[in-house]
Amino acid sequence: MRLDEFDPDAIKVEDQRGGLRGLPSGRGGQIGCGSIVIALIAALVFGVDPGQMLGQLDQGQAPAIEGPAQSAESESQFCRTDASSLQMCNTLMSLNKTWAPLFRAANIPFSDPKLVFYSQAGRSGCGSAQSAMGPFYCPADQGIYLDTDFFGQMDRELGASGKFARDYVIAHEYGHHIQKLTGVSDQIRSLQSQNPGKANALSVRLELQADCYAGVWAAKNRDRLEPGDMESGLNAANAIGDDTLMRNAGGRANPESFTHGTSAQRVEWLRKGMQAGDDSVCDALMR
Repeated sequence: MRLDEFDPDAIKVEDQRGGLRGLPSGRGGQIGCGSIVIALIAALVFGVDPGQMLGQLDQGQAPAIEGPAQSAESESQFCRTDASSLQMCNTLMSLNKTWAPLFRAANIPFSDPKLVFYSQAGRSGCGSAQSAMGPFYCPADQGIYLDTDFFGQMDRELGASGKFARDYVIAHEYGHHIQKLTGVSDQIRSLQSQNPGKANALSVRLELQADCYAGVWAAKNRDRLEPGDMESGLNAANAIGDDTLMRNAGGRANPESFTHGTSAQRVEWLRKGMQAGDDSVCDALMR
């Protein structure tokens, strides 16, 4: 995907690589919309206990943890650490430029999320971040957290390669930010509390809607897509379906434990967003 280079004044970026950069050691916040899928991927691909991972993230309500103030110059430096960091910053700016006008048109307050790079270990408003967790969205501080080693693992462990596969990952996490701003994620968490037996099915709806939003972003930037981009994104969505992950880990696909949808479902909703280019299509998942 041909993206404009980021404007340091137009994005929020933090960098926890090489240390926590003075961040407090306390933890708190709620489990983000993407946390369940992260824990499942960690368990199936990286050998991490998902219950332990979710326990680290869900420590009760607490204020978001903020790092020290950073200048546009420092954010520019963070984005230029390597080619992957630059790509993610460019993608974040494109996502902001795409979604902000849609929120204004709908008369919904918009705030852009921050992008936080970390390596091996970090800290968010939702608790500790670890390399096995992969990318996640924290609603407490509206941060998209990316372990910069994850994309190499995505290539090796999941067979999801290509630049647009990486764009899809951050666009999906951005979809959880959209759900936070529109109140959808809070509504789903309330429904999960009221009916724990349907918690997994409700989580699947959130994840598929985030996939759909990623597709809408791609469609609205269709003129910037390059040959093979759409196939790369769809392949990545297929690689992280619950059933595929479970089978690749040597287990059996158990629909009752699905938390983010089958490979077919993830491909379907990413494709629907790509084809429609209209976020209202994604609302069907919440009806």
